[in-house]
Amino acid sequence: MSAHTPFLVFSGTKTRYLAEKICNSLHCPLGKMNIQYFADGEFSVSYEESIRGRDVFLVQSTFPNSDNLMELLLMIDAAKRASAHSIIAVIPYFGWARQDRKDKPRVSIGAKLIADMLGTAGINRLITMDLHADQIQGFFNVPVDHLYASSVFLEYIRTQLPLDNLIMATPDVGGTKRASSYSKYLEIPMVICHKTRQKANEVADMRIIGDVADKDVLLVDDIVDTAGTITKAADLMMENGARSVRAMVSHAVMSDPATIRIDRSALREMIFTDSIPYTKKSEKVTVLSVAEMFAESIRRVCNDESISSLYTIK
Repeated sequence: MSAHTPFLVFSGTKTRYLAEKICNSLHCPLGKMNIQYFADGEFSVSYEESIRGRDVFLVQSTFPNSDNLMELLLMIDAAKRASAHSIIAVIPYFGWARQDRKDKPRVSIGAKLIADMLGTAGINRLITMDLHADQIQGFFNVPVDHLYASSVFLEYIRTQLPLDNLIMATPDVGGTKRASSYSKYLEIPMVICHKTRQKANEVADMRIIGDVADKDVLLVDDIVDTAGTITKAADLMMENGARSVRAMVSHAVMSDPATIRIDRSALREMIFTDSIPYTKKSEKVTVLSVAEMFAESIRRVCNDESISSLYTIK
């Protein structure tokens, strides 16, 4: 690490598990910070060591509930007022990203609002992973390092899955680009699930575009919330003659009854990253860590090195 760019890593409450792994990879201690809670649920943030003139990396995913976002905003504000040299928000899972455009009249664009809040609070850079929509990077007026879980997933695919009979799939048309990237890189076929919704988190109808007969199917997506779509897609694949179905998802939001649905579905395995803590229990779930990837990105930011060269699939 360059001597002229001293840095410190701090963590929000709910992402400490990942920040500790990142610090282990960086061979540095996790910064000392205190969060004081008031009786009504309000809380305040204070750094318990000097951060003056330092590059400060704040690790916090903004998954539900919104206290995680508010905690991060207070961390940013406190760092700015404590004269940090630069403030880099490390947000493995960027919440509200599904609200990236006006898809009907009189709705908010939540992702843009969160970007404005982070910018106003005082971040100088954002490091995040697998945004729901790439254009969210343009909502920020600071540099955005957009990481991809593909570097973690590809190693698992190569070493653990039956490549000779594998076929990539996407549970909806919106994930076609992601599945296509894997398909081209691995030189394997791809199929698409086309779904229609009547309301959020509820799939009305689904059909397969392509042939899955006698194939080992790997569904790929960025977020699994209630797991309704991905389990319905898995069941449909098996009904159409697939040999097995697995799913590979970047962010395990996993709202109830997601785990129950996965356990009862035709899915043989559900593969997540640890961008969000998965606290439920399921024998079908495999969790891969992205800590080393984020640690390497922090190293490269501090050393003014390229980050894009890390990825073979985007």
